[in-house]
Amino acid sequence: MSATSYTGGVGLIPDEHKADPVQSRQRFRRIIIIGGALFLIALVVGFIPQWRQRQTATADPNQLAIPTEGVVTPTLSTPGSGLDLPAEVKPWQEASIFARANGFLKSWLVDIGAHVGKDQLLAEIDTPDLAQQLQQARSQATLAQKNLEQAKSTNDKWQQLFKQGVVSELDAENTATALATSQANTEAFAANLRFLEQELAFQRVTAPFAGTITIRNVNVGDLINANNTSMEMFHIQQTDPLRVYFRVPQPEAPNIAAGQTFNVQIGAQSAKTYPGKVVTTSEAVSPDSRTMLVQLEVDNSKNEILPGSYATVRLPESALGKLLILPDNTLIFRGKNLQVGVVDAKGVVQVRDVKVGRDFGIQSEILSGVTESDKVIVNPSDSLTTGTVVHVAATPAPVATPAGSAKPAALATPMASATAAPSAAPAISAGPAASAAPRASAIPSASVTPAASAAPDASATPGSF
Repeated sequence: MSATSYTGGVGLIPDEHKADPVQSRQRFRRIIIIGGALFLIALVVGFIPQWRQRQTATADPNQLAIPTEGVVTPTLSTPGSGLDLPAEVKPWQEASIFARANGFLKSWLVDIGAHVGKDQLLAEIDTPDLAQQLQQARSQATLAQKNLEQAKSTNDKWQQLFKQGVVSELDAENTATALATSQANTEAFAANLRFLEQELAFQRVTAPFAGTITIRNVNVGDLINANNTSMEMFHIQQTDPLRVYFRVPQPEAPNIAAGQTFNVQIGAQSAKTYPGKVVTTSEAVSPDSRTMLVQLEVDNSKNEILPGSYATVRLPESALGKLLILPDNTLIFRGKNLQVGVVDAKGVVQVRDVKVGRDFGIQSEILSGVTESDKVIVNPSDSLTTGTVVHVAATPAPVATPAGSAKPAALATPMASATAAPSAAPAISAGPAASAAPRASAIPSASVTPAASAAPDASATPGSF
């Protein structure tokens, strides 16, 4: 029994030795397969990024030279606090008073600041020369009247004698002509007399309307020359009500109509406002300033507003149109004109002249040159010209955020954005893309696929190739 058992035991030993080579070959195959797989992974991780880098380096230089620009679109908005416009306060009516009679100033009765009524006496002029001329004209008018009476009597007698046949027809016609001449002389002297009498009335200087004297340029004894427009005797203004003039930009001009009421602030520091009613507008836009003149009527019964004061008219939001706004870092300063770079759908730049309106600090109003659908380049270079081809960034992030942030760096570098998007492992974005675009290194590996971290040796593998 024991022999049998021994024999069986002896028979099993060779079977175990026979099985060992088979197991060894299987383990060797597994080692080869695992090693080959690791080698292929290392090859893919290390070689493919370098191959992409070489492909990028040998790409078309023209494609690599195309810059990437951030763009913005003009904003169409309404000013939230209304619009303040400079205005000018003027009297309802004013007049400069000049002399119409020659002589010397006899007296002045009012000074600056005096409130006078209509036809009130302001000054008197002594006119000795005019008095002599008036006396002479009266004498000439009297003489002409006497000559007319004598000519009329003579003509009547000669006409009777002509009818009786005593005198000739020629003599009768001569007397009739003398009568007509005397009649004309009488009328001429009478007209001259009326003229001098009217001139004599101008020795009294009176106010043409009720108002306030603002200027007095004469003193007693001054020589007064008639119709001398270089010497203004008095200046008078009617200050109740007042006229306020201001100019409205062309976009807001259609919104202004007679009957509207706007607040008028007098002075720069005054907090008090006065209501002003729109009386009329010029109904035309000035070609020089592209603005429309508007006239307001402001009550000044308390005499609180001085004519000639600086004023500000506030237009509410309801009276304003839309404003086209662009950031100041889109403007190109070249010569006398301001320009912007507009990118079309094909990426071709067109440099346009723009007209800027109001300045809001970091933004400006654009009156003409662009529309709200245009794409305007942010921070354009000085060498930007029409026809330049550019790539448009996905968002204008480089303008709104600091340059060191991760997102703008990826957007600002087209190579980094092209490499990082299709990659499945963080080693790709940390390898050749980082050498081609240094700013792309700011992209964290966690932003791609965390599963790729299962091959930790991949980060060191590219260095061995």
